[in-house]
Amino acid sequence: MTRISTLSLLTIGAALSMTAGVALAGDVVTADKIVNALKPTSATRSLSTTPPADPSVSAKETSFLNSVRNRQTRSLSMGERQEIAELAASKPKIDLEIHFDYNSADIAKSSTQAVAELGKALSDPSLKGSTFVVAGHTDAIGGEEYNQGLSERRADTIKRVLVEKYGLTGSNLVTVGYGKTKPKDPNAPMDPTNRRVQVVNMDTKTAAQ
Repeated sequence: MTRISTLSLLTIGAALSMTAGVALAGDVVTADKIVNALKPTSATRSLSTTPPADPSVSAKETSFLNSVRNRQTRSLSMGERQEIAELAASKPKIDLEIHFDYNSADIAKSSTQAVAELGKALSDPSLKGSTFVVAGHTDAIGGEEYNQGLSERRADTIKRVLVEKYGLTGSNLVTVGYGKTKPKDPNAPMDPTNRRVQVVNMDTKTAAQ
C-alpha cells in the first residue's frame, strides 16, 4: 500500500478551483454534491471495525497528520508539504471555484455562496470525524516566494471562515500552500485553472470529536 491518501482540497487563487469531479466555471456546487464527493468509500468507512491491510502504514499516516495539526501554514517544511500531497493523492476530493480579491487573500463577494456551501458540507454529520486538508495553489504568474505566501494566506482564510462561521474544529483542518509548484494543468502553467484550493478528506478517525 503506497502512502497516498487524497484530501478534499479547495481550489484557490485569484480565481479558485476545488477538486472533486469538475465544477464548470461560474457554477456554485451545492453542499449535497460536496458531501457526496467527499464521503469515504464503504471500505474506508469500516476502518473502525475492519483492520487495515497494512497497520504500520496507517499508523504512520496518523502520526504524521497529528504532527501537522494546529501548525501554522507557513511553518510547514518543503518535505512536510510534499508528504501531505502524497497522502492526499487518492482520497475523496472536489473542485470548487472560489474567487479572491486581486492580489489578496480576501474572499471575493461573488464567492460568498460557494464558501457557504462548503461550510455546510463539511459540517454534515456524515463527514464527522474526518480530517480535511485545505491546500492553496496559484498559477505561474509572479515569483515563487510571493506565490507560495499567497497560496498559504488563502488557505488560511478558508480555514478561518470554516472555523468561525461554521463551527468546524480547527485541529481537523490542515492547511498547506503549494504556490505555483503543482499546477492543475502543467501544459498551461499561467492558466487561471491552476489558481485553486484543494480540500481533501483524509478520512482519519483521529480527528477531535
